[in-house]
Amino acid sequence: MGSMRKIWKTFIVVMCCFFFTAGLGQGADPLAKWQPDFDPSGAKFTYLLSCVGHPAIEGVAVGYKIRDRVWKETGGQLYVDFRPLSQLGGEKDVINKLKFGAVQGMMSSSVAAANIAPTLGIVNLPYVVDTFEKLDAFRANSETWEPFRDAALSKNIQVLDFTGYGSYGWATTKPVKSMADAAGVNFRIAQAPVNIDSYKAWGLKFAVLPWPDVPQALQTGVIDGLDHTPIVCNISKKFTVAHYYTELNYAQGLYVHLINKKWLSSLPEDIRTTLLKVVAEESEAARKKTKEQQELQIAAAKEAGVTFMTLSEADVDIMKDGAEKVYAQWAKRIGPDYLGKVRTILK
Repeated sequence: MGSMRKIWKTFIVVMCCFFFTAGLGQGADPLAKWQPDFDPSGAKFTYLLSCVGHPAIEGVAVGYKIRDRVWKETGGQLYVDFRPLSQLGGEKDVINKLKFGAVQGMMSSSVAAANIAPTLGIVNLPYVVDTFEKLDAFRANSETWEPFRDAALSKNIQVLDFTGYGSYGWATTKPVKSMADAAGVNFRIAQAPVNIDSYKAWGLKFAVLPWPDVPQALQTGVIDGLDHTPIVCNISKKFTVAHYYTELNYAQGLYVHLINKKWLSSLPEDIRTTLLKVVAEESEAARKKTKEQQELQIAAAKEAGVTFMTLSEADVDIMKDGAEKVYAQWAKRIGPDYLGKVRTILK
């Protein structure tokens, strides 16, 4: 147990130091500007909410907005103790804590959420929920949203909503204008089953690395490509090493708001209703801001000298053909009827 504690302490320090050196910190405390302007010590209930991301990302900052609104609208009865920047550990560790109630809530990256319930992996399948417009349609339609919302109930976890961190593509240290170019790149991908299957289907080289290992891996050439979004790549300073970005827009990166169902049910009805209302309203607002933030971050990256590119239609068709193999694999896990329905509705 002692060695595990040391590992997680080191992990947290690395994460915080990384974001600080990336220019995101505020003095000695990278989260100083997000401290509450109220004293939470008198709260009757505390909702411990984890996230790996930095609140400079709109889809993460929503945690603080939820905190402040819930405090005000419950008259100080419920304190949302939001802990971004992996303060409570890595995502796999927090998922386990969430199941048993040691942590009550988690804004999980969508790539990690599939480890909880395969159905949650539907949002990561290439070219299914791949645009901001499709994401809105997915959330608004009960036939697509409700099976996703209830996918993890058997694990004592409820999906409340989701926010985002933008559209996925490739940040690389050399130009990637075609699938032939991509074949010569070693891409870092997330520790997530859908992503692994997708890259295998595309026949591309990849390395599964924890996020804190990425800066050194890029700088030393262990990897020369990164599968991620313009928002994250620019804010976390990945573009200082990877000066090229291929806009694929094959999936939307999400933070899926998960909550321990037993704990949620234990709240008084009025407080529970307020929490759910605030999460839904602030998540919807954050999704709109994410689209705006992506445009701003792309513009800022271009101004700083990052070259943005797209693949030809023929190469996109190659990626979509590969995606069909992934659908066949994941239909068994997600459920062929649900996957078919989502693809039909969002077509």
